[in-house]
Amino acid sequence: MEKMTIKDVDLKGKKVIMRVDFNVPMKDGKITNDKRIKAALPTIKHALNEGAKVILLSHLGRPKGEPKPEFSLKPVSERLSELLNQEVKFVPEVIGEEVKKAVEGLKEGEVLLLENTRYMKGETKNDLELAKKWAELADIHVNDAFGTAHRAHASNVGIAQFIPSVAGFLMEKEIKFLSKATANPEKPYIVILGGAKVSDKIGVINNLLEKADKILIGGAMMFTFLKALGKEIGSSKFEEDKVDLARELLSKASEKGVEIVLPIDAIIAQKLEAGVEKKIVKVEEGIDEGWMGLDIGPDSIKLFKDKLAGAKTVVWNGPMGVFEIEDFATGTKEVAMMVADITEEGAVTIIGGGDSAAAIELFGLERKVSHVSTGGGASLEFLEGKELPGIASIASKKK
Repeated sequence: MEKMTIKDVDLKGKKVIMRVDFNVPMKDGKITNDKRIKAALPTIKHALNEGAKVILLSHLGRPKGEPKPEFSLKPVSERLSELLNQEVKFVPEVIGEEVKKAVEGLKEGEVLLLENTRYMKGETKNDLELAKKWAELADIHVNDAFGTAHRAHASNVGIAQFIPSVAGFLMEKEIKFLSKATANPEKPYIVILGGAKVSDKIGVINNLLEKADKILIGGAMMFTFLKALGKEIGSSKFEEDKVDLARELLSKASEKGVEIVLPIDAIIAQKLEAGVEKKIVKVEEGIDEGWMGLDIGPDSIKLFKDKLAGAKTVVWNGPMGVFEIEDFATGTKEVAMMVADITEEGAVTIIGGGDSAAAIELFGLERKVSHVSTGGGASLEFLEGKELPGIASIASKKK
């Protein structure tokens, strides 16, 4: 069922309450990366150009239901003013008389940012009283915060119970691309999974066994699988309580004819820090005690490249090693380059947010892939096949 978007509604003279994701990294009251603010600009600009009065809602960090100055959105309003080239009015309140007055004073084409939604305890509990107060400020709700789509909060799901909710451009793009990987992916469909924990990805692997042709596994989670196969993994990180599960997933994959590809060599070191002695070791030969695997090795990179050849749909979620340290970044960088290359050959490539998004940006390749998701947790749950409350609450197009 297709969702209604901001293009499907008349915005002229309407008060639009828009949930955006301005959860940006801050240091000493300064924004260190404004990518999320920039990502919301097309939707905000469209509403302003159409003559709407725009009220913005966002959370920042985890203030746990009370005002804390370090989580104020004031710096965001200043940066947004610069990016929009117009004043963004800011109210240091979330609800109340001051908010109502500011909304009443809004003219067409003007924009107002309210304070951090998570200053209110009711936000994360999807308190309908709070949602109703926000809904009463506006005629239409626009949900453009994919990063919180897997959470049923008052500002994304609650408001939609009182006024019509439509998707913003960012939300629309996320739904479009992630659906390409879940609804009817073009084959061969190959998934690359990394990161530390198998437990974070169980649901995804289970769901992908119904759809994917191959699953390539790297990152620290590979050691839980290698342990399940009886390999010596030395002092590598693994999840002891998930070894049996990894074994089950491997046998389920072979039943379903899905190829699970594990690394055949690893880069190992005795300490997780830059400049230490490192070695390449074959998985078959095992890793000695006191040494730990921190990246996939050159043979694994070559193997992954061969396995990716000819793919038509590729999803990548999770780094191949500790890419924050240059000594252990090669595997992640090479995979990022492979994904970029295969995009050029016509594949649909989706980077599933979180660390993979950070990695692809670090290597300057985010424009070389089809889609980089803005939500780590949300994209994982989408790939698990779960219905996300923040998407379910958006109105569907009438047939």
